[in-house]
Amino acid sequence: MEILQRYSCLLVIFLSSCSVAPVLQQFEQKGECLKYKTVLEGTVYRKCVEREPYVENLPKVLEIQSQELLEVQVPKNPIVVAVYPTAFTDQTGQRKSNSEFALFSSAITQAPSHLLIRALKHTADGNFFRVAERVGLDNLTKERQLIRSARQDEDDAKPLMPLLFAGVLMEGAVVGYDTNIKSGGIGARYLGLGASKQYRIDSVTLSLRMVSVATGEVLIDVLVSKQIYSYGKSQDVFKFIEAGTELVELEGGDVENDSVTIALQRAIEDAVLEIIKIGYDRKYWEKKYE
Repeated sequence: MEILQRYSCLLVIFLSSCSVAPVLQQFEQKGECLKYKTVLEGTVYRKCVEREPYVENLPKVLEIQSQELLEVQVPKNPIVVAVYPTAFTDQTGQRKSNSEFALFSSAITQAPSHLLIRALKHTADGNFFRVAERVGLDNLTKERQLIRSARQDEDDAKPLMPLLFAGVLMEGAVVGYDTNIKSGGIGARYLGLGASKQYRIDSVTLSLRMVSVATGEVLIDVLVSKQIYSYGKSQDVFKFIEAGTELVELEGGDVENDSVTIALQRAIEDAVLEIIKIGYDRKYWEKKYE
């Protein structure tokens, strides 16, 4: 009985010092009120709230990361641009790290061109670039052929509008993914109670260039790097009981990792923004409002 009491005391000490203890609180919705049950105390509380209870795993629409890209100055004439799927790819060959078994998943998305198209389309709230569809060009061409075939028998059939053609191309690649370029941590232990924190920094690098369709000249080229942070913390209890014959050891912690895809999206947005600034400086386009 005494051993069980000591185990219970150590468990309470550990959970009270652990940063993830709030996760142990269970709740259920009762109308507009939430009913909380604290595991450590066994006490039931009722609290009425006006907001909806937090629900995990809901789909979330990702916003543009760069506010400056949304608010960039609009040009006099929107720039027609095209992005081919093979013109902006992952060239790093980096695989996800795993020390336990072979993992063949790529560390970086294999369709970065979609993130580039999204950044271009949302620049200045969609008023800076006109993006010509080139990713699904085969499907688009086939669909237009079907429309022409269906209209052949009509006497007053209207011709299809010509496809939008681009004045410039956006090309480039994800050229680097460096892991663990910097890491560190701090920790302390006293009388069997310990806590520690660690961090690690990775980096993703991409190259983006703007090419003139008329001459084939590379007009602008930029290189952008974005850091990816990983952060972890842990707590532990290490204690001998029963005159040193019984050992109790408890551990807990949590880790937060920046999303590689979100970091790549921000790097692409910064690259597009830099191209816009250089384009204004070199008079490739003019501001609509001075």
